[in-house]
Amino acid sequence: MPTRNEIQNEIIKKKGSAQDDIRRRYLQILHEQTKRDTLVFASAFASNKGPEIPSLSMSVTLDDVPGFMSALHGLNGKKLDLILHSPGGSMEAAEQIVHYLRSKYDHIRAIIPQNAMSAATMIACACDEIIMGKHSAIGPIDPQVTFPTANGYFTAPAQSILDEFEQAKREVKADPAVASLWVSKIQAYPHGFLPLCETTLKLSKTKVAEWLDTYMFSNLAKRRRPGRKIANWLGKAKEHKTHARPINIQHAKDIGLKVTPLEIDQTFQENILSLYHSVMVTFDVTPCVKMVENHLGTGLYLQVEVKR
Repeated sequence: MPTRNEIQNEIIKKKGSAQDDIRRRYLQILHEQTKRDTLVFASAFASNKGPEIPSLSMSVTLDDVPGFMSALHGLNGKKLDLILHSPGGSMEAAEQIVHYLRSKYDHIRAIIPQNAMSAATMIACACDEIIMGKHSAIGPIDPQVTFPTANGYFTAPAQSILDEFEQAKREVKADPAVASLWVSKIQAYPHGFLPLCETTLKLSKTKVAEWLDTYMFSNLAKRRRPGRKIANWLGKAKEHKTHARPINIQHAKDIGLKVTPLEIDQTFQENILSLYHSVMVTFDVTPCVKMVENHLGTGLYLQVEVKR
Protein backbone atom coordinates (compact mmCIF):
# COMPACT_ATOMS: atom_id res chain seq x y z
CA MET A 1 0.00 0.00 0.00
CA PRO A 2 1.47 3.40 -0.95
CA THR A 3 1.77 5.90 1.88
CA ARG A 4 0.20 9.35 1.73
CA ASN A 5 3.63 10.85 0.91
CA GLU A 6 4.13 8.37 -1.92
CA ILE A 7 0.71 9.21 -3.37
CA GLN A 8 1.47 12.91 -3.08
CA ASN A 9 4.84 12.46 -4.82
CA GLU A 10 3.17 10.51 -7.62
CA ILE A 11 0.61 13.28 -8.11
CA ILE A 12 3.27 16.02 -8.08
CA LYS A 13 5.42 14.08 -10.56
CA LYS A 14 2.56 13.57 -13.03
CA LYS A 15 1.13 17.10 -12.60
CA GLY A 16 -2.04 18.16 -14.41
CA SER A 17 -5.13 16.39 -13.12
CA ALA A 18 -3.17 13.47 -11.68
CA GLN A 19 -4.87 13.80 -8.29
CA ASP A 20 -8.26 13.14 -9.93
CA ASP A 21 -6.98 10.20 -11.97
CA ILE A 22 -5.34 8.55 -8.96
CA ARG A 23 -8.26 9.17 -6.60
CA ARG A 24 -10.75 7.80 -9.10
CA ARG A 25 -8.52 4.81 -9.77
CA TYR A 26 -8.70 3.84 -6.09
CA LEU A 27 -12.45 4.41 -6.04
CA GLN A 28 -12.80 2.03 -8.99
CA ILE A 29 -10.47 -0.54 -7.40
CA LEU A 30 -12.58 -0.47 -4.23
CA HIS A 31 -15.80 -0.89 -6.22
CA GLU A 32 -14.35 -3.82 -8.14
CA GLN A 33 -13.39 -5.52 -4.88
CA THR A 34 -16.75 -5.08 -3.13
CA LYS A 35 -19.16 -5.06 -6.11
CA ARG A 36 -21.11 -2.35 -4.25
CA ASP A 37 -21.87 1.21 -5.24
CA THR A 38 -19.10 3.29 -3.69
CA LEU A 39 -19.29 6.91 -2.59
CA VAL A 40 -16.85 9.18 -0.80
CA PHE A 41 -18.12 12.17 1.18
CA ALA A 42 -15.18 14.08 2.60
CA SER A 43 -13.98 17.55 3.50
CA ALA A 44 -10.62 19.20 4.10
CA PHE A 45 -11.18 19.95 7.79
CA ALA A 46 -8.17 17.85 8.79
CA SER A 47 -5.91 19.05 5.99
CA ASN A 48 -3.06 21.53 6.32
CA LYS A 49 -5.27 24.33 4.98
CA GLY A 50 -8.23 23.50 7.22
CA PRO A 51 -7.71 26.41 9.67
CA GLU A 52 -7.81 28.90 6.79
CA ILE A 53 -11.15 27.73 5.36
CA PRO A 54 -14.56 28.90 6.65
CA SER A 55 -15.89 26.05 8.78
CA LEU A 56 -19.26 26.11 7.01
CA SER A 57 -17.51 25.23 3.73
CA MET A 58 -16.27 21.96 5.24
CA SER A 59 -19.40 21.06 7.23
CA VAL A 60 -22.48 18.99 6.42
CA THR A 61 -24.95 21.48 4.92
CA LEU A 62 -28.08 21.44 2.78
CA ASP A 63 -25.84 22.25 -0.19
CA ASP A 64 -24.54 18.69 0.08
CA VAL A 65 -27.93 17.23 -0.85
CA PRO A 66 -27.50 18.12 -4.56
CA GLY A 67 -24.00 16.66 -4.27
CA PHE A 68 -25.38 13.30 -3.21
CA MET A 69 -28.03 13.49 -5.93
CA SER A 70 -25.35 14.17 -8.54
CA ALA A 71 -23.04 11.42 -7.28
CA LEU A 72 -25.82 8.80 -7.12
CA HIS A 73 -27.31 9.66 -10.49
CA GLY A 74 -27.08 6.62 -12.76
CA LEU A 75 -26.11 4.19 -10.00
CA ASN A 76 -28.54 1.27 -9.82
CA GLY A 77 -27.12 -0.92 -7.07
CA LYS A 78 -28.96 -1.72 -3.86
CA LYS A 79 -25.87 -1.84 -1.64
CA LEU A 80 -23.70 1.18 -0.85
CA ASP A 81 -20.31 1.74 0.73
CA LEU A 82 -20.21 5.32 2.05
CA ILE A 83 -16.71 6.53 2.93
CA LEU A 84 -17.14 9.34 5.47
CA HIS A 85 -14.62 11.96 6.56
CA SER A 86 -16.37 14.99 8.02
CA PRO A 87 -16.44 17.20 11.14
CA GLY A 88 -20.24 17.19 11.06
CA GLY A 89 -22.55 20.14 10.64
CA SER A 90 -26.28 20.63 10.23
CA MET A 91 -28.48 18.00 11.85
CA GLU A 92 -31.28 18.91 9.43
CA ALA A 93 -28.99 18.41 6.44
CA ALA A 94 -27.86 15.05 7.83
CA GLU A 95 -31.48 13.97 8.19
CA GLN A 96 -32.27 14.90 4.58
CA ILE A 97 -29.18 13.05 3.33
CA VAL A 98 -30.14 9.97 5.36
CA HIS A 99 -33.69 9.95 3.98
CA TYR A 100 -32.35 10.19 0.44
CA LEU A 101 -29.76 7.42 0.87
CA ARG A 102 -32.19 5.06 2.57
CA SER A 103 -34.77 5.60 -0.17
CA LYS A 104 -32.25 4.22 -2.68
CA TYR A 105 -30.32 1.52 -0.82
CA ASP A 106 -31.30 -1.62 1.08
CA HIS A 107 -27.92 -1.96 2.77
CA ILE A 108 -25.36 0.74 3.58
CA ARG A 109 -21.94 0.46 5.19
CA ALA A 110 -20.41 3.60 6.69
CA ILE A 111 -16.64 3.37 6.31
CA ILE A 112 -14.65 5.78 8.49
CA PRO A 113 -10.98 6.01 7.46
CA GLN A 114 -10.27 8.66 10.14
CA ASN A 115 -13.05 10.89 11.55
CA ALA A 116 -16.81 11.12 11.13
CA MET A 117 -17.97 13.45 13.88
CA SER A 118 -21.24 15.01 15.09
CA ALA A 119 -23.75 15.06 12.19
CA ALA A 120 -21.48 12.65 10.29
CA THR A 121 -21.78 10.26 13.26
CA MET A 122 -25.54 10.59 12.91
CA ILE A 123 -25.30 9.59 9.24
CA ALA A 124 -23.13 6.60 10.21
CA CYS A 125 -25.77 5.55 12.75
CA ALA A 126 -28.34 5.42 9.93
CA CYS A 127 -26.29 2.71 8.20
CA ASP A 128 -26.56 -1.05 8.62
CA GLU A 129 -22.94 -1.35 9.67
CA ILE A 130 -19.98 0.87 10.56
CA ILE A 131 -16.43 -0.02 9.56
CA MET A 132 -13.63 1.65 11.55
CA GLY A 133 -9.89 1.27 11.89
CA LYS A 134 -7.94 1.25 15.13
CA HIS A 135 -7.15 4.92 14.46
CA SER A 136 -10.68 5.95 13.42
CA ALA A 137 -13.19 7.92 15.48
CA ILE A 138 -16.81 8.92 15.59
CA GLY A 139 -18.03 11.62 17.97
CA PRO A 140 -20.80 12.81 20.27
CA ILE A 141 -24.09 13.90 18.69
CA ASP A 142 -25.03 16.53 21.28
CA PRO A 143 -26.24 19.46 19.17
CA GLN A 144 -24.41 22.77 19.18
CA VAL A 145 -26.33 26.06 19.07
CA THR A 146 -25.04 29.41 17.85
CA PHE A 147 -26.32 32.72 19.19
CA PRO A 148 -25.31 36.39 18.97
CA THR A 149 -23.38 38.08 21.79
CA ALA A 150 -21.85 41.52 22.27
CA ASN A 151 -18.54 40.07 21.03
CA GLY A 152 -19.97 38.26 18.01
CA TYR A 153 -21.56 34.86 17.49
CA PHE A 154 -20.86 32.12 20.04
CA THR A 155 -21.44 28.37 19.75
CA ALA A 156 -22.11 26.13 22.74
CA PRO A 157 -23.67 22.71 23.46
CA ALA A 158 -27.43 22.96 23.79
CA GLN A 159 -27.19 20.86 26.95
CA SER A 160 -24.76 23.30 28.60
CA ILE A 161 -27.22 26.16 28.02
CA LEU A 162 -30.01 24.16 29.66
CA ASP A 163 -27.71 23.13 32.52
CA GLU A 164 -26.73 26.75 33.10
CA PHE A 165 -30.39 27.78 33.27
CA GLU A 166 -31.07 25.07 35.86
CA GLN A 167 -28.05 26.27 37.83
CA ALA A 168 -29.47 29.79 37.79
CA LYS A 169 -32.80 28.60 39.18
CA ARG A 170 -31.09 26.69 41.99
CA GLU A 171 -28.82 29.58 42.98
CA VAL A 172 -31.59 32.20 42.89
CA LYS A 173 -33.83 29.96 44.97
CA ALA A 174 -31.06 29.50 47.54
CA ASP A 175 -30.05 33.18 47.53
CA PRO A 176 -32.37 35.73 45.82
CA ALA A 177 -29.60 38.34 46.04
CA VAL A 178 -27.78 36.68 43.12
CA ALA A 179 -30.79 37.09 40.82
CA SER A 180 -29.48 40.32 39.30
CA LEU A 181 -26.27 38.54 38.27
CA TRP A 182 -28.21 35.91 36.38
CA VAL A 183 -30.79 38.22 34.81
CA SER A 184 -28.31 39.98 32.55
CA LYS A 185 -26.86 36.64 31.46
CA ILE A 186 -30.22 35.00 30.70
CA GLN A 187 -31.46 38.12 28.91
CA ALA A 188 -28.53 37.85 26.49
CA TYR A 189 -30.16 34.74 24.98
CA PRO A 190 -32.56 35.34 22.06
CA HIS A 191 -36.29 34.95 22.67
CA GLY A 192 -37.32 31.28 22.61
CA PHE A 193 -33.72 30.11 22.85
CA LEU A 194 -34.15 27.70 25.77
CA PRO A 195 -37.07 25.81 24.17
CA LEU A 196 -35.02 25.63 20.99
CA CYS A 197 -32.16 23.99 22.91
CA GLU A 198 -34.57 21.47 24.42
CA THR A 199 -36.22 20.49 21.14
CA THR A 200 -32.92 20.32 19.21
CA LEU A 201 -31.36 18.07 21.85
CA LYS A 202 -34.41 15.82 21.90
CA LEU A 203 -34.58 15.62 18.10
CA SER A 204 -30.96 14.55 17.66
CA LYS A 205 -31.37 11.66 20.09
CA THR A 206 -34.78 10.68 18.73
CA LYS A 207 -33.62 10.51 15.11
CA VAL A 208 -30.45 8.52 15.89
CA ALA A 209 -32.41 6.08 18.06
CA GLU A 210 -34.97 5.66 15.27
CA TRP A 211 -32.31 5.08 12.60
CA LEU A 212 -30.34 2.61 14.71
CA ASP A 213 -33.42 0.54 15.46
CA THR A 214 -34.73 0.72 11.90
CA TYR A 215 -31.50 -0.21 10.11
CA MET A 216 -28.59 -1.40 12.25
CA PHE A 217 -30.72 -3.45 14.66
CA SER A 218 -33.69 -4.33 12.47
CA ASN A 219 -32.99 -8.04 12.99
CA LEU A 220 -33.67 -7.75 16.73
CA ALA A 221 -37.09 -7.92 18.37
CA LYS A 222 -38.45 -4.41 18.95
CA ARG A 223 -38.27 -4.70 22.73
CA ARG A 224 -34.56 -5.59 22.50
CA ARG A 225 -33.43 -2.87 20.11
CA PRO A 226 -30.83 -0.65 21.82
CA GLY A 227 -31.22 2.50 19.71
CA ARG A 228 -32.49 4.76 22.47
CA LYS A 229 -29.80 3.70 24.94
CA ILE A 230 -27.00 4.27 22.41
CA ALA A 231 -28.42 7.59 21.20
CA ASN A 232 -28.81 8.89 24.75
CA TRP A 233 -25.18 8.06 25.48
CA LEU A 234 -23.92 9.66 22.26
CA GLY A 235 -25.93 12.78 23.05
CA LYS A 236 -24.82 13.15 26.67
CA ALA A 237 -22.64 16.27 26.76
CA LYS A 238 -21.62 15.71 30.40
CA GLU A 239 -20.26 12.27 29.50
CA HIS A 240 -18.06 13.44 26.65
CA LYS A 241 -16.95 16.83 28.05
CA THR A 242 -16.22 18.25 24.56
CA HIS A 243 -18.14 18.01 21.30
CA ALA A 244 -15.04 16.86 19.40
CA ARG A 245 -14.25 14.02 21.84
CA PRO A 246 -13.14 11.00 19.76
CA ILE A 247 -14.93 7.69 20.28
CA ASN A 248 -12.69 4.87 19.04
CA ILE A 249 -13.71 1.50 17.65
CA GLN A 250 -13.54 -0.33 20.98
CA HIS A 251 -15.67 2.29 22.72
CA ALA A 252 -18.13 2.22 19.83
CA LYS A 253 -18.42 -1.54 20.23
CA ASP A 254 -18.76 -1.26 24.00
CA ILE A 255 -21.81 1.01 23.72
CA GLY A 256 -23.45 -1.50 21.40
CA LEU A 257 -22.88 -0.20 17.87
CA LYS A 258 -22.45 -2.78 15.12
CA VAL A 259 -18.84 -2.08 14.15
CA THR A 260 -16.47 -4.12 12.01
CA PRO A 261 -12.68 -3.59 12.21
CA LEU A 262 -11.18 -2.22 9.01
CA GLU A 263 -8.12 -4.39 9.64
CA ILE A 264 -10.10 -7.64 9.29
CA ASP A 265 -9.42 -7.62 5.52
CA GLN A 266 -5.92 -6.48 4.59
CA THR A 267 -6.65 -5.79 0.92
CA PHE A 268 -9.83 -3.90 1.75
CA GLN A 269 -7.98 -1.86 4.37
CA GLU A 270 -5.24 -0.93 1.92
CA ASN A 271 -7.74 0.11 -0.74
CA ILE A 272 -9.70 2.26 1.72
CA LEU A 273 -6.60 4.00 3.08
CA SER A 274 -5.16 4.55 -0.40
CA LEU A 275 -8.44 6.19 -1.41
CA TYR A 276 -8.47 8.28 1.76
CA HIS A 277 -4.87 9.41 1.24
CA SER A 278 -5.58 10.37 -2.36
CA VAL A 279 -8.62 12.40 -1.24
CA MET A 280 -6.56 14.25 1.35
CA VAL A 281 -3.78 14.95 -1.14
CA THR A 282 -6.43 16.33 -3.51
CA PHE A 283 -7.40 18.79 -0.79
CA ASP A 284 -3.74 19.69 -0.27
CA VAL A 285 -2.85 20.38 -3.89
CA THR A 286 -6.11 21.88 -5.25
CA PRO A 287 -8.68 24.48 -4.12
CA CYS A 288 -11.17 21.65 -3.45
CA VAL A 289 -12.36 21.58 0.19
CA LYS A 290 -15.30 19.16 0.01
CA MET A 291 -16.42 16.43 -2.35
CA VAL A 292 -19.12 13.86 -2.96
CA GLU A 293 -17.84 11.43 -5.60
CA ASN A 294 -18.80 7.98 -6.81
CA HIS A 295 -16.80 5.07 -8.25
CA LEU A 296 -17.53 6.28 -11.78
CA GLY A 297 -15.68 9.52 -11.01
CA THR A 298 -18.69 11.82 -11.00
CA GLY A 299 -20.11 13.98 -8.23
CA LEU A 300 -19.94 17.51 -6.87
CA TYR A 301 -16.88 19.42 -5.64
CA LEU A 302 -16.67 22.60 -3.57
CA GLN A 303 -13.65 24.82 -4.15
CA VAL A 304 -12.40 27.67 -1.97
CA GLU A 305 -9.35 29.73 -2.83
CA VAL A 306 -6.98 30.06 0.12
CA LYS A 307 -4.62 33.04 0.17
CA ARG A 308 -1.21 32.11 1.52
